[in-house]
Amino acid sequence: MGKKKDKKAGKEHDNLATASAMPITGNGLLASEVEEGENAKPKKKISNKQYLAELRELQIELVKLQEWIKHTGLKVVVIFEGRDAAGKGGTIKRITECLSPRVCRVVALPAPTERERTQWYFQRYVAHLPAAGEMVLFDRSWYNRAGVEHVMGFCTEEEYWEFLRACPSFERMLVRAGIYVIKYWFSVSDEEQEQRFQARIDDPTKRWKLSPMDLTARSRWVEYSMAKDQMFAYTDIKQAPWYVVNADVKKLARLNCIHHLLQQIPYEDLTPEPIKLPTRQSEIGYVRTPMDYQTFVPEVYPKS
Repeated sequence: MGKKKDKKAGKEHDNLATASAMPITGNGLLASEVEEGENAKPKKKISNKQYLAELRELQIELVKLQEWIKHTGLKVVVIFEGRDAAGKGGTIKRITECLSPRVCRVVALPAPTERERTQWYFQRYVAHLPAAGEMVLFDRSWYNRAGVEHVMGFCTEEEYWEFLRACPSFERMLVRAGIYVIKYWFSVSDEEQEQRFQARIDDPTKRWKLSPMDLTARSRWVEYSMAKDQMFAYTDIKQAPWYVVNADVKKLARLNCIHHLLQQIPYEDLTPEPIKLPTRQSEIGYVRTPMDYQTFVPEVYPKS
C-alpha cells in the first residue's frame, strides 16, 4: 500500500512540475494562454445585423433541440468555465432566452454553506443534475475546486489533488448513466479582459458584476493559467472533452458556441403543423366589471 501511494504522489508531483515548467512568454503569460488569444491574430468582426440574423437561426435550432430533448427524455449537462468577464453569462442568456425554463435551466451556485463544506465535494452539484427531458447549464461548476478554490487557497492541497483524481471518474459515471456532459472553456486575452473590467467599472448597471474576487483573480493571471493547464491535463477526457471558445469577440463567441453545442446532440425537427387559433368565445351575457373598479399602473410613459 505504501509503495502505491508513493508512486501516485510521485506522479502528481511530476505533473505539477510539468505544468510549472511550461514556457513563460516575455509578458509573463504561459505559452498556452498566448495560444488562447494573447498577441494572436487581429480580431474578427461581425455586423450587428448579421449577428442578429445568425443568432435567430441558431435559436430556432435550439428550440428544435429542446423539443427533441423533451420528447426523447435526454439528459444534458453543459458546463461553462473560463476567466472572469470571458462572456459565459452572455452566451448562456442567448441560449436560454427562447427556451422553456421547465426544460432548460441554469445553475449558478453561490459559495458553499458551512454544512455543504463538510459534504462529499460533488454532492451539492449532483442535486442539480437533469432528469429525463432536461438540459442543465452550469454557470461555473464543480471545476471551482480546480480553479478559484485552488488558486485562492480555499481548499487544501489534499482536497485539490483528490478532485483531480476523482473528477474524471465522476464524469465518466455520469456519461455511463446516459447523461450528455459537454464542457466549454471561454478563453479571453489579457487586454480584452482589462477592457471589459473597465467597462463594468464605468457602467452603473454592470458594476455589481465586478467583485473583489475578480480583481484578485486578475492580479493572479499566471497562477490561474497554470491551474487551467493542470485542470485540462487531468480532466480533458475522451468521454467528456474540453472545448475551448475564443471569446475575445463576444458576439462571435456566442454564435460559435451555440453552433457547436447543436452539433453535439443528434436531434430531429419536431416542429408541429401550423397552428390555427380557435374562434373566440361569445359574450354569453357577460357584463364586464367597470374599469374604475380596478387599480392600474400609472402611465408615466411616453414622457412629453
